[in-house]
Amino acid sequence: MKFDREHWRELDINVDSLWLMGPRAKGGRHTNIYHGNFAPQIPNQMIRRYTEEGDTVMDLFMGSGTTLYECETLKRNYIGFDINDEIIDFVEDRMRGCDAIDYHIHNCDVTNKEAFCRNVEDDLRRMNKRKVDLIMVHPPYLDIIHFTNRPEDLSSISDLNIFLDRFQIAMTNALAYLKSRHYFALVVGDIYRNGEVIPLGFYMMYTIKKAFDCELKGIVVKDIVGNRAKIGQESLWRYRALVNGNFLFKHEYIFVFKKK
Repeated sequence: MKFDREHWRELDINVDSLWLMGPRAKGGRHTNIYHGNFAPQIPNQMIRRYTEEGDTVMDLFMGSGTTLYECETLKRNYIGFDINDEIIDFVEDRMRGCDAIDYHIHNCDVTNKEAFCRNVEDDLRRMNKRKVDLIMVHPPYLDIIHFTNRPEDLSSISDLNIFLDRFQIAMTNALAYLKSRHYFALVVGDIYRNGEVIPLGFYMMYTIKKAFDCELKGIVVKDIVGNRAKIGQESLWRYRALVNGNFLFKHEYIFVFKKK
C-alpha cells in the first residue's frame, strides 16, 4: 500500500513488534470452529499494509478461511490451498453468494510442484495477472495437531528436519509467483517436545533466510488469548510449568519478509 504522508496518522496499522490484540475478531464469515485457525487481525493488518484493493493474496494453508474472509472484506482477490476435504467443503459453503472478489480454493499439496503450479497459473490467467501481491503462510506446527491422515500433510511429520525440507519446497513453489519487492508473512509458534522448547518459528525463519533472496522486515510477537486447549485448565498448566521448570507459551511469531 502507498502511504500518503498527510494521512498516515489516520491509518490503523500496527507497526509495533509486540501485538496485544485481545480476543479474536468476530463478524462477517469468521468462526472459531477450527483448532488451527489464527486471529483475523493478523491477515487484516498484513493485507491492508502491503496490498491495494484488487490485488491478489496467496494463502498456502487455508484452514478455516480466515485470510479469505479478510480478503473479501478488504476487496482483495484470493488463491488458497489446503488438503483437508472437510474444511475445504466448509469454507466453500461459507463463501456461497460471494461475488465481491475473485477467489479460488484448491485441494492441493503445496509441495507438489506440478499440481501447485498448474493451479496457480490457471488462476492467474483467469485473473489476467502474472504474479500475486502478498503470500500468507500459517503452516502446521509440526505434528502437534493432526489435520488429516494424508501422508503429504505436513501435520503428519514429527521429524524437524523432514518438516523443514518439505516447508522449503512449499515456499520455493510459492515464491516463484510473488512479485519482486513484495511481501510474505509467516505466522508460527514454538512447541514443547521431550521436555524442552523446540523453537520452530526460528528454525522456519532461518530456513527462509538461508534458502531465498529476501529481507527480514520484522519479527512480531503476538500474544495468544484464550487458547482452546488451555481454557479452564490454567491452574493445571501453571502447575505443570512450575514442576517441569518451563514457561507457558503465550505468544506466536509473525515473520515478515520482502522478496528481493
